[in-house]
Amino acid sequence: MTAIKTPSTVTPRHGRSRLQARPTAPYLTLIVVGLFALVPVVWMVITSMTSDTAIFQFPPTLARDYTLDNFLFVLTDATLLGFVANGILVSGLTCLCSLVVGSFAGYAFSKFRFRGRATMMFLILTAQMVPQVLLLITLYTLFDAVGMIDTYLALVLSYTTFTLPLSVMMMKNSFDALPDALLEAARLDGADELRTMFSVMLPAVRTPMIAICLFSFIRAWNDLPFALTLVSTERQTLPAGLALAFTGEFQNAYGEMMAASILTSLPVVVIFFALQKHFVSGAMTGAVK
Repeated sequence: MTAIKTPSTVTPRHGRSRLQARPTAPYLTLIVVGLFALVPVVWMVITSMTSDTAIFQFPPTLARDYTLDNFLFVLTDATLLGFVANGILVSGLTCLCSLVVGSFAGYAFSKFRFRGRATMMFLILTAQMVPQVLLLITLYTLFDAVGMIDTYLALVLSYTTFTLPLSVMMMKNSFDALPDALLEAARLDGADELRTMFSVMLPAVRTPMIAICLFSFIRAWNDLPFALTLVSTERQTLPAGLALAFTGEFQNAYGEMMAASILTSLPVVVIFFALQKHFVSGAMTGAVK
């Protein structure tokens, strides 16, 4: 007699093949992209702890003379610390300007109806399509005409020009997501527009505001061409200062430059990871109405 197979003893014909047929392409792509992003960082860390005589060792190997002298030099260099202070000042003011102007403009575009509103929104969107470097000559000519060359204000206004369109759009979409009942209730209670905005509307859109601050700060912190062109060495920010201090026609202090890059990148990395959740959710709020 032929034994009858119960459901518990029946093995799916293609069960094992399905388990083995999981797609591996996404994982391989993720690994390749991760290596592409992390290998330069790892090599930068290794170079920062390498002596000057061993940096150009060929073939390159991990068995080299390691030292912390590069980090000690960076931490005691007054010029480099001045570049850091300039970067913090300019980035902080850019963050503040983008947040304040973006909040007021986004609130106006969202909750008020006035003539030319659609045209102005179109112009703001169009401003993001223009390559920023193309505006360098125009901004330099304008600042030179009004006597603002070699000032922190020139850098702050330049960076705010580039961060403001995204800030306005993110704040407008965030205010659009709030019900008009909040605005009407505040007006019925006798609150004016400023008090309504600061007491009712802004506390409800704190996440997009954090995202705008991060975006504006990182944009100003990492800029190189405008810092090299608009201000002198004493007022330059960190990227321009690193380029001028450690590289030149007759010098290439790669070890010290890598050490300075690591130390000055740590605050931005820590802030970004600490506020990453707010940055992602705020960007989605600004992108999806």
